[in-house]
Amino acid sequence: MFLFDMDGTLTDSNRIWKDVDREFLARRGLPYTHAYYEGVAHTIMPKAAVFTKEFCHLSESPEEIVAEWMALAGNLYEHVPIKPGVRAYLRQCKAEGRRMAVVTSSVPAHCRTALSHLDLEKYFERIVFAHDLGLEKQNPDIWLHAAKECGVRPEDCTIFDDSIAACKGARAAKMRAVGVYDNFFAADEPEMRGFCDVYIKSFEDLLYPLKK
Repeated sequence: MFLFDMDGTLTDSNRIWKDVDREFLARRGLPYTHAYYEGVAHTIMPKAAVFTKEFCHLSESPEEIVAEWMALAGNLYEHVPIKPGVRAYLRQCKAEGRRMAVVTSSVPAHCRTALSHLDLEKYFERIVFAHDLGLEKQNPDIWLHAAKECGVRPEDCTIFDDSIAACKGARAAKMRAVGVYDNFFAADEPEMRGFCDVYIKSFEDLLYPLKK
């Protein structure tokens, strides 16, 4: 079973949230720092909002923070681009009869919008939302839950993700991990290469050579 992340793995959408974070902080005269990035980059939106409220000493509630983030993101997921090689790789996997699902920290509405816009939903049996489960992808429980939902053993699963935290969570659940390069997590590339079973710069690395 192949389990795919969406933001930064299938779609080039991490930049949306970096821009949202910068604008949100700028409105309050606050800088976008590495410490803030580390606090929000690997978690689900409700927990990121709690962190933001405490880290920035804001008067707004976590719910108000999330609402502002959603407004800033607007309809950008209707136009998000697919990453290189993704469509061809999914076709290749489907031709091989591989079972596939999405496991994402993305807001469900954003995820469905992007997958529908890109016509990718047809490749996946199901979508597992960390947001709905209240689990971060660094927690092996979300990967165990995904395997159970799909009716497979964790050790028979391979995950594709651009986040080192998610890859560590999956490995803790006895799954194989394919690290996927994304500019948002570029600084983690050396650690990803050392930790993951496989590391790719893009899905084009996994395509079979064209037959003559």
